[in-house]
This record gives sequence, C-alpha cells and structure tokens, in this order.
Amino acid sequence: ARQFALEEIRPRSLERDARAALARVDAADFAAAEGADAGFSAIIGRSPQLTAVLDQAKRVAGHRDVTVLLGGETGTGKELLARAIHYASPRAAQPFVEVNCAAIPANLLESELFGHERGAFTGAVAAKPGLFEQAHGGTLFLDEIGHLPLELQAKLLRALESREIRRVGGTSTKKVDIRLLAATHLDLARAVKDKAFREDLYYRLNVFPLKVPALKDRVSDIPQLVMYFLSLYSRKLGKSIEGAS
Repeated sequence: ARQFALEEIRPRSLERDARAALARVDAADFAAAEGADAGFSAIIGRSPQLTAVLDQAKRVAGHRDVTVLLGGETGTGKELLARAIHYASPRAAQPFVEVNCAAIPANLLESELFGHERGAFTGAVAAKPGLFEQAHGGTLFLDEIGHLPLELQAKLLRALESREIRRVGGTSTKKVDIRLLAATHLDLARAVKDKAFREDLYYRLNVFPLKVPALKDRVSDIPQLVMYFLSLYSRKLGKSIEGAS
C-alpha cells in the first residue's frame, strides 16, 4: 500500500474541509435568498382569516420533523405556504422537493417517488434516485396527495413509518431523512369513509392540519393582491399602470 507523507495528507484534508465549508455556506446563502422570495413575507394578505393560518404555520415550521397536511380549495396557495414552512424550518438549507401526485401517471409515480434500479422495467436503462432520496435532509412536498393510488398509499405509509425506501427493482433499502408536507383539495376524511384513502395513512399525515382560506373568505385581501399584480406586470411589460377600478 502506498504511504502518504504528512505534508501531502494535510493539504488534501484542508481542501476537503474547505470544500465542505463552502458547500454549507452556498446552501445557507441559497436558502436565505429563496426564503426572501418564497418565505412567509411573500404571502400577500393581512386578513384575520389568513393571518391566523400563517401564525400556526410559523409555529409548526420551527419543528424539524412535524408532518403538515394543507387543505383548501385549488388555487388558494397551498404550495406557496409549503415553501414558506420549509424555508422557515431548520431544514431550510437542504432541498425542497415537490411532486404533484395528480399530474404523474399512476404507473410512473412509484418510480418517481422511490426511484428504480437499472432494468427494473422496460426503458430503465440506468438507475435513478427517487424524490425521497433527492429530498434527503430536507422537505418532500406531496401536492394533491388525495389522488395517490391505493397501492402506493401502502408503500408511502411504510416509508414514513420506517424512514426507509426501496427502489423499484431493488433488493436493499435506503435510509431517508425527510420532513413530509402534503396538500389536497379533497376531503380526506370523506375519502377514508368511501374507502378511497387509507385510514392509517390519513392519521399519519394529519399530524398538524392547516386549511388555507379561499379568496372568497378573505375579501379584504383583494385590494392588496390587485396592487401587487399591477406592480408585477407593470414591471414585466414596461408599462405604468397606477390602479384599477
């Protein structure tokens, strides 16, 4: 075996430590920048209905592992709130990974979530890590989780309970450290009664429920939203629009 002189080892060790330190700084800088754009300050509205939800979200954000289930109508800002929770959490410098469970065909969703090994199915020419692995250390946001097929609900439950995943076609498991945020516009309690959603998974997800109010329930926020969008598109289009009727 080759022997290394002390003066040869020390620069390598210092270089490795320096790279690791730079990576941490880069991640922290990125998290700070994203937090400014996608944090709680980016959520527009000061109505009592919205403020109450934001206050709860800020409190739970500080808890590193608490699962949050976001409910509310489509378009109410559940994804924006999920991002804000992540960037206000101890995991802010780690990845925020999201997937819309309703937008991916059921036969591909398992591979997207858990990854696959080479040759696991036709077209799997190389191994691919899933979203659980990509979110390791950070937050995994499952949007429209009410559309998750029943067979995948069982696998998701096992992954959340064991904090381990197995790639499609794989024989070994991998440890994953993630915080789960989930969102749905469906009434999951009703879906459980209708046997369309697993009761045990529902209770695993419903640790800290938050319902994002619809705009019709916070009408007082509309003027502020109108002015925000007028300003945004005035800048984008190079126009000077000062107000609206």
